[in-house]
Amino acid sequence: MITDARVPLQHQQPYSTAYEQMLEKVRCEGAYPTRERAEEAVRVVLAGLGRQLTGDERVDLARCLPLEAACVLTAQIPDTRPLTGWDFVKDLATRVGASLATTRWDTGSVFAAVTAQAGPRLITRILHRLPTGWALLFGQAELAPAA
Repeated sequence: MITDARVPLQHQQPYSTAYEQMLEKVRCEGAYPTRERAEEAVRVVLAGLGRQLTGDERVDLARCLPLEAACVLTAQIPDTRPLTGWDFVKDLATRVGASLATTRWDTGSVFAAVTAQAGPRLITRILHRLPTGWALLFGQAELAPAA
């Protein structure tokens, strides 16, 4: 759920249980001290992924995610220039003013939760669609093209 700063906190809708569970998984996976820090990572990383992912894989991933996470992913206009995995991390770090190490950590933590939601088949399809370097961000070995 993208919050509106003009709406007082007591009037905002509560998160779904599925999104709360996703945030807790990210919080545990990333060893974040608070749920708010985990949510910040989720929003930044899913927005970045939303700028890179297109087609059926984008739609199918959105279907697997809790509504709040799916909205962050699909609210982004896909970039016309696909980024490698490393360029993705550098782009996110630049956008939020964080270190590369912190951004890489956030990416891995969020993608672990995304993988749990989406399952290995969809993640494999997504990795086939993206440039090199993304598999490592999802905690997998880099896929090699068939000889």
